[in-house]
Amino acid sequence: MTKSTAAGAGSGPVRRFALVRRGSARRAAAVAGAAALAAAAAVCAPGVAVAAPRAAAVAAPTTGFRDCPPLPGGVDPARWRCEVHTAAPVLTIGKVTVRLAPITMTHAEGPLPDGGDGQVWGAMHSTPTRVPGARGLAIQPEYGGRSDFYTGTFSLRFRLLGRLLAPGCTIGATAPVDFRLQRSGPSTWVSQDPPLIEFSAYDDTFAVPAAEHCGPLAPLVDHRLGLPAAEGNLMTYDASYTFRTYDRLPRIPAR
Repeated sequence: MTKSTAAGAGSGPVRRFALVRRGSARRAAAVAGAAALAAAAAVCAPGVAVAAPRAAAVAAPTTGFRDCPPLPGGVDPARWRCEVHTAAPVLTIGKVTVRLAPITMTHAEGPLPDGGDGQVWGAMHSTPTRVPGARGLAIQPEYGGRSDFYTGTFSLRFRLLGRLLAPGCTIGATAPVDFRLQRSGPSTWVSQDPPLIEFSAYDDTFAVPAAEHCGPLAPLVDHRLGLPAAEGNLMTYDASYTFRTYDRLPRIPAR
């Protein structure tokens, strides 16, 4: 997803490559015999209301610019822009492939007073998607707290939802899954006014840890998903984004 003019970052301005990587957590998952099979049927029982998977169509971002973050002090609003992008990812982790419902991310980017590249994280929105072949189990991506869109790097957690799962059941709860997207081809300008750019990217190098905080059915969840998975994972990432410079946005109060 590396862009010549893109961005993202945590709660304040950061520079390129200013990411602290943490190793993915690993937990061994043991699967019992007949008792485990009985419990597995319970995990896949109906009872979770989730959005159906949507088609992987790249569309204009729909959240507008309401999530644009405040700018760092001393920067020029005319040289900083708020970017809003919508992605339609297809995620393969372990033994399952899921076409995730579209996600929307907002961030700001521009030059810092000393000339460095600055980024400020805004927000992420997503909805759950059913996991194919696992009735009643859904997955929802959440922002993992780290991003640098100059290098195409960001982290996600994946919340697992099911009637018999603990509320905090999450892949990457302790150490989020780190992605470093590579472009699949050049960007395409769909529109100049308003600006709308499409691009495609992928990552097949990330590792996925076991699920955490899932309660007594955690081993069954990991067995069904094939986790932990150190390799063989893939995210394909079709996206579009728009932007507006801060001198054209309503005044955003400091946080």
